[in-house]
Amino acid sequence: MEMIIPPLFVVILLIYVITLVGNLIMISLITIDFQLQTPMYFFLINLSIVDLCYSSVFIPRMLVNFLVENKTISYSGCLAQHFSFVVFVTTEGFLLAAMAYDRYVAICSPLLYTTLMARRVCVCLVVGSYLGGLCNSLVHTSGLLKLSFCGPNTINHFFCDTNPLLELSCSDNHLNELVLVTLSGIVAMSTLLFVIISYLYILFSVLSMGSASRYKAFSTCASHLTAVTLFYGPVSLSHVQPSSRYSLEQEKISAVFYTLVIPMLNPLIYSLRNKEVKNALRRLMERKKCCPPACLSG
Repeated sequence: MEMIIPPLFVVILLIYVITLVGNLIMISLITIDFQLQTPMYFFLINLSIVDLCYSSVFIPRMLVNFLVENKTISYSGCLAQHFSFVVFVTTEGFLLAAMAYDRYVAICSPLLYTTLMARRVCVCLVVGSYLGGLCNSLVHTSGLLKLSFCGPNTINHFFCDTNPLLELSCSDNHLNELVLVTLSGIVAMSTLLFVIISYLYILFSVLSMGSASRYKAFSTCASHLTAVTLFYGPVSLSHVQPSSRYSLEQEKISAVFYTLVIPMLNPLIYSLRNKEVKNALRRLMERKKCCPPACLSG
């Protein structure tokens, strides 16, 4: 019997391939090019790693589910998927806040930039972002372990997200909902508030500059601001709202955006709107032309 491949399978596969290729190019480019060895690109390389990881948590399984009749996932597999996803999506929020701090220091205190954004500080901010994601995920996943699922255990979603799992539980999940809204709200609002305050200081500083410097400052921040806007909007709709206003259909739509679209768009945003990245890519292409594989063997 001939297998019919659904059109949605092709679309999601294309998105995943673009996500993999785009983020791997960003990681390789920043690693190879000496001129991109700065704090901003150190954060960006970790952002690409996180995007790769959390899109890979569920997209491969989603693609398999399009092609098989048995679309089940084990209880342990579902919890592992949930745990991994929450780790990486929370880490991304912290990384975006760290990148906002980096832009604040670069524009508002340029003379102190090398001191305030020393390698040790950048490593601490990145490690702290991952630890924050790990702690947030441990709280939510350990809460799910205490719930009972009586069946039918059919998840009305394309991955094991927190809200759909709470909907399936036959236990009293009010505490889980309270923890979800409170903790997710604290993480999302605190990191977003940090970004907003950083950019307010940047705005006041930029307005006092000349037109040429002002344009350069705005251009370095435009990519990050775009990434922040695209990330926090859908995440807030999905997780930072009480159950009385919760809509599963709205959750699925916003989840598609921040799980499928954003990891694909981030490398495009930072490459198409960033002159340094485009110049690094140009240098790499010129190096390839000057030194083709054939001349290396000679």
